Amino acid sequence: MISLTDVRKIYPGGVRALDGVSLEIARGELVAIVGPSGSGKSTMLNTIGTLDRPSSGTVRIDGYDISTLSDGRLSALRATRIGFVFQHFHLAAKVPAVDNVADGLLYTGLALAERRRRAAAALERVGLAHRLDHEPHELSGGERQRVAIARAVAGDPPLVLADEPTGALDSVSGAGVMDLLRELNGTGTTIVIITHDREIAAGLPRQVSMRDGTIVSDSAATLDDEVMALTEPRRQAGAGR
Repeated sequence: MISLTDVRKIYPGGVRALDGVSLEIARGELVAIVGPSGSGKSTMLNTIGTLDRPSSGTVRIDGYDISTLSDGRLSALRATRIGFVFQHFHLAAKVPAVDNVADGLLYTGLALAERRRRAAAALERVGLAHRLDHEPHELSGGERQRVAIARAVAGDPPLVLADEPTGALDSVSGAGVMDLLRELNGTGTTIVIITHDREIAAGLPRQVSMRDGTIVSDSAATLDDEVMALTEPRRQAGAGR
């Protein structure tokens, strides 16, 4: 689903937000990208989400090399294959939940009636079928984040990127949002969660840690090493027979 090869992002003044990052995330994975402020994880999100092009290196999303795509085709890729969940929800004030979600489908070319139908289905999926006509100020923080998640998944994208999805929530609401993201992953959606919270990251199947624009550890690589260490003696024993 995601393939980054020797990716660098250098901003004016020589700031290296990403410095030679290589990463593979398979379809259907649930991954935390974790690190302190300034580690490069937000730039990683923008790069994976095709919101920002790298200075060098190769980025492939769902098989597409983003360097070969025009801005129009990148927009189409985001509209059909990537859902975004942000820390502060980004919901339009005084707009009912169903229309906040439907507006996320504007660039799909669907008619309004179909957008609203899909929005209602997405809100039901996140447990908010009873809140379709409620405006953001009428919802709790946890409910607003659920609306944001519904907006992200209304078009059934294979990839969802969540940027600090629990950062603006209390612990109970945050736990509910994480449970929902796990449920969505269980249906086959690839989910990448950007977080500075190592406790949240530790509860996910794979953790990729960043610092100073580089990947400093990847639990998947550690697991691969452990499997190799366990199986190598068996291979050698089999070869000796």
